[in-house]
Amino acid sequence: MNYIKNARALVGEIIRKVLVGEITVRDAIPMFPSGSKDKSITAAFHALLHYEADEDIRERDALYKEEQDDYLTLIFQTLEQGEPLPDNIIRNYEKYYKKADIPMPNNIKSNIIRFWRFITFRE
Repeated sequence: MNYIKNARALVGEIIRKVLVGEITVRDAIPMFPSGSKDKSITAAFHALLHYEADEDIRERDALYKEEQDDYLTLIFQTLEQGEPLPDNIIRNYEKYYKKADIPMPNNIKSNIIRFWRFITFRE
């Protein structure tokens, strides 16, 4: 259970750094803990992807920017405490994504996993 709380806290910190401009979303993506099955981390991952995808909308619409910033603030504050996200946030992303495509680190274990997926998911 400590692993999940620590992973959530890490993700909360990553999102906070994006919001304050310390890192970019592009820098944040590979920092997410790979292989996590925690639905809160998966939802946070997709919320961050949507944040980047909506950059042009945020530039044109100050109210939308404020709402999206507040939403991500709620997410990072909850996760930094190691707590799960509210069910409505998780459900909001679950209906579109069954799993997060969080990049795996480049090491022997992840290369074996990638190879296994390659040979087992080929048609």
